[in-house]
Amino acid sequence: MKCGVVVFPGSNCDHDLYHVLKHVMGLDTRFVWHKEHDLADLDAVFLPGGFSYGDYLRTGAIARFSPVMTEVIEFAKKGRPVLGICNGFQILCESGLLPGALLRNRNLDFICKSIYIRVESENTVFTGACRQGQVLKMPIAHGDGNFFVDEATLAELEERQQVIFRYCTAEGEVNAEANPNGSLNNIAGICNRKRNVVGMMPHPERASEAVLGSDDGRWIFQSLVVAALDVVS
Repeated sequence: MKCGVVVFPGSNCDHDLYHVLKHVMGLDTRFVWHKEHDLADLDAVFLPGGFSYGDYLRTGAIARFSPVMTEVIEFAKKGRPVLGICNGFQILCESGLLPGALLRNRNLDFICKSIYIRVESENTVFTGACRQGQVLKMPIAHGDGNFFVDEATLAELEERQQVIFRYCTAEGEVNAEANPNGSLNNIAGICNRKRNVVGMMPHPERASEAVLGSDDGRWIFQSLVVAALDVVS
């Protein structure tokens, strides 16, 4: 399996992600510059966190028009795996690959701390190694993580089980106190209808080695490995 980490001007989590994919998970990985037009050699694409194009206009609004995004959209339409983390999630929403928008945090503050999320569905390529209800500890670092959609779309996301992660307590309880940014229904991550595109605000790449205080994020990447092995077998 070969993975690609897209690099936009302003990305700052690209090397973290590359390190985990290549050196922790042992996957063949390369950087993908935002002006590239060919993703044919890749099996999975990752959009990292950061401040693409300085977060001007809106988070992810300019990155959506980078040349590579035309290829990422086609890559996703073919049913191939795409994961957007933090700013990557924002870009996926701006590009239409995922519904909704990430608004300013409820208290208008930038939040950087460790939180807990509950796995709501194991039916994606990035959660297949997890179990439903599993609680994962990983950090968030964002000013615009408040997930919002209209009522009809929210109902559809819930009905189709496209909500993949929710903010929760360490015990797995979903409540207002565990919601760091005001996201509707404590939503921390969602997937598309085909379930091959996932966006999440927490940073699994910053919690994939025990020395960092948690290696729970490794479950996300291990799921991709397991999915690849299932395809091969």
